[in-house]
Amino acid sequence: MNGDSPGLLEGAIPPQTNTALFGHDAAQEFLATAYRSGRMHHAILIEGAEGIGKATLAYRFAHHVLSHPDPLEAPDRIADPDPHDAVSRQLASGASHNVLHLSRPVDEKTGKAKSVITVDEVRRAGKFFAQTSGTGNWRIAIIDPADDLNRNAANAILKILEEPPKRALFLVLSHTPGRLLPTIRSRCLSLRLEPLSAEDLDRALAHLGTAPGGTDSIADLSEGSVARALLLRNYGGAEIAEAFVDIIERGSLMNREPISALAEGLAARDRDIAYQFFTEFAVDRIQAMARAAGLSGDLAEADRLARLSAALREHFGTAAAYNLDRKQTVLGAFSLIFA
Repeated sequence: MNGDSPGLLEGAIPPQTNTALFGHDAAQEFLATAYRSGRMHHAILIEGAEGIGKATLAYRFAHHVLSHPDPLEAPDRIADPDPHDAVSRQLASGASHNVLHLSRPVDEKTGKAKSVITVDEVRRAGKFFAQTSGTGNWRIAIIDPADDLNRNAANAILKILEEPPKRALFLVLSHTPGRLLPTIRSRCLSLRLEPLSAEDLDRALAHLGTAPGGTDSIADLSEGSVARALLLRNYGGAEIAEAFVDIIERGSLMNREPISALAEGLAARDRDIAYQFFTEFAVDRIQAMARAAGLSGDLAEADRLARLSAALREHFGTAAAYNLDRKQTVLGAFSLIFA
């Protein structure tokens, strides 16, 4: 992780300071056109896989709106932000009085991000919108991601969405919109981002100063996500993925040595991000297997794997909520898989 920005992957650029976005020209054009029409929806649900540029798009659009407060005089495209202009400097420093970024708060005792966005964080949004902008400009809340809202926080956000203040804009980010309250989804205009093409992924990595290309396994496992590519390259993600797939292909718990080795490695104190990668990769891999089974016509296997992916997600979520032992959590995951 980058020590200057909690939660930022090594090699990444914070979304609020990133001056380039790759692969989402149509989404940017849609937002610019909607804003310029003067009839833009007050809440945009920006959805898509993690690490493909949703937060960067949100900050680019926030910069666009704050730089052109009159929609009718706004340009028809979103330009790359000038890092030296006043709006960029305010966004980069977190000093903008017109933008509120809601994400999982840091636990003061552990120094780590909490597992959810709490209702106390959402109350900040209530106070934020209750204040009058000194410039009369837009007030923008970026919820990043809304998937992390706990039940009380989600209900609190819903109340604000139901009666939005004037000149208020919500940019609601979601990796898995199916996990959001249906009532929140219904209050938002959905804008789906697709994973990056191989070419755009290489361009994005080059922008980060990371050599594009790499092994075929990393290119395939990245699945169009810059964040996943960084995890695979910088945090041992490729080795974790290879070990997981190898264990799955063996098809049983008979050979416990590789399972124990993987669990031991992920339980180490300095493997927070690697462990998080494992939990997400395991669920994603089982989901991919379910889709493949469905496409091949094996509906019974597809249903079994879909249920397994949901059980794994719940298993990892419970472990995170109660700070359970990581080694036992990993071992328990394989017990579920091979039950």
